[in-house]
Amino acid sequence: MPRVPDIPGKPVQRHSEQELWLKSHVARLCGLGLDHDRFPGSQPVSFGMKDLGKLEAQDYWVCEKSDGVRVLFLVQTDLSSNTQTIYLIDRRNIYYELAGFFFPHHADPRGPLKDTLVDGELVIDTDPRTAKETLRFLAFDCLVVDEQNVMSRPLDKRYGRLKDYFYKPYSKMIVDLPHMAARQPFEIKVKEINASYGIEKIFNVDIPALQHGNDGLIYTCVNAPYKAGTDENVLKWKPPSENSIDFKLVLRFPPLSSNPNKPDYRSKPFFGLQIYCGDERGTPKYEPYDELYVEDEEWEKMKLSEEQFDDRIVEVHWNPDISRWRLMRFRDDKQNGNYRTVVENIIQSILDGVEKETLLVRSNSIRSAWKARLAQPQQPTPAAAPPSRGPSAFRSPVTDSAHPRPSHSGPVVHPPPPEVSLRYGPIATSRWSRVAGPSMVAGMYR
Repeated sequence: MPRVPDIPGKPVQRHSEQELWLKSHVARLCGLGLDHDRFPGSQPVSFGMKDLGKLEAQDYWVCEKSDGVRVLFLVQTDLSSNTQTIYLIDRRNIYYELAGFFFPHHADPRGPLKDTLVDGELVIDTDPRTAKETLRFLAFDCLVVDEQNVMSRPLDKRYGRLKDYFYKPYSKMIVDLPHMAARQPFEIKVKEINASYGIEKIFNVDIPALQHGNDGLIYTCVNAPYKAGTDENVLKWKPPSENSIDFKLVLRFPPLSSNPNKPDYRSKPFFGLQIYCGDERGTPKYEPYDELYVEDEEWEKMKLSEEQFDDRIVEVHWNPDISRWRLMRFRDDKQNGNYRTVVENIIQSILDGVEKETLLVRSNSIRSAWKARLAQPQQPTPAAAPPSRGPSAFRSPVTDSAHPRPSHSGPVVHPPPPEVSLRYGPIATSRWSRVAGPSMVAGMYR
């Protein structure tokens, strides 16, 4: 498995005044409830046979799904001082403050880009010749650009804003002032997106040229808005044999033969996989689901690593040759495993999965349907009233990304960030191969 990058920056102290302000600020920018405390990014659903019909019925864009860490990139600008603070937001909704970045305004590069929220993924690119590793952020969508909420706009307009307002002024600045790139913790690129029938190029040209791992394909409906949370219009394709599920791993040790009241930590434990069933009074609830298969040699290596394995989120896949779940990697970037309904959908996608060859064969009919829609006379579409947003929301009908209409008559004034003194520190890695206990479950100790 390719190495998953650690998220750079200083974690914002949990439940601090700064974190509470940032979360409410992002919720306001996205038009969400001010008490919204979840990751505001969209989440795809697994691709199945039924979704082939969707690709023929509507326009979808497709890109390779990078094997990295999903994050949102927040540019928070204080207009009173024209200063910017940059944050990454992971799927646990933890904020990481970054140093070294500046994003100029698209209309006047002497001024700063205003509040912006971009969706993307952190990857580690490894040069095949020199083996040099480069951390990169690959942007593929945006929610807010220059203080305008664009979530209600179609994907092609959002992607245009992402490139024209966010990336192009920044990339030009890096060319003109190369010394600024040296201060940045990673590089920024915009991911290339193709029409849904262009997967032969992705499989034969794009993926082989990647310098990071690939985890399948992502299809996104062009005419659909950006949706926080699970989005039926964003489809995640993997070969059926590579579809994966995130569970919580729980180790159970047998009792000592000499003393049944104590666990035998030298023996190989039972590797239980537990399914996430939501929160109960603020506490995550899990139920036993199945067993992870770990070979004896793998267990010996796990013990030598001196890492904690109990109570961690693991990504597993189903091996049809042995009819067992196998470990892919640990997902410390995720707070919980997949919810039970998500697991059911992924199981169904494994049973009803679409092979690569089927996608390639179907691409001809997908292309024909796309071209037929393109040839039809365009009917004027009345502008739908956008959902209620915060004061900085974009409220005008869809327009060309190069000629945006003003979303308000005057400048938007946000309360300034609180001036708080914070102490930061690295998250320590446990040196233990088990969690303190013991607690007996079904006659076995954890």
